[in-house]
Amino acid sequence: MTDMPLTKDFKDTIKARADRDPEFRAGLFREAIEAMLSDDLETGKVLLRDYVNATVGFEALAQDMQKDPKSLMRMLSAKGNPRADNLLAMVSRLKQREGMSFSITQNTEFHA
Repeated sequence: MTDMPLTKDFKDTIKARADRDPEFRAGLFREAIEAMLSDDLETGKVLLRDYVNATVGFEALAQDMQKDPKSLMRMLSAKGNPRADNLLAMVSRLKQREGMSFSITQNTEFHA
């Protein structure tokens, strides 16, 4: 997946929708987590970056986490290779801010 820069209009559209639509905001966050858990880290990072930009912003998130904002941005960049502890700490903070919790369920369907 290429890391194409988003246009300002697209970013503004996503932010406006996230501001007014809690279900959209939660869905964007959920999709990011599901992508990561489905072994698609690249898509997960893109979606998580979009979520952060549309909601809390990297400056405020960095302050919450006592990290450098540029470090958090690099983690979610196309070439970023975040350590699990840093990525999970970020997800934990965002989860708290959003008032969400996640659970993993086992798929018991078997297909031959």
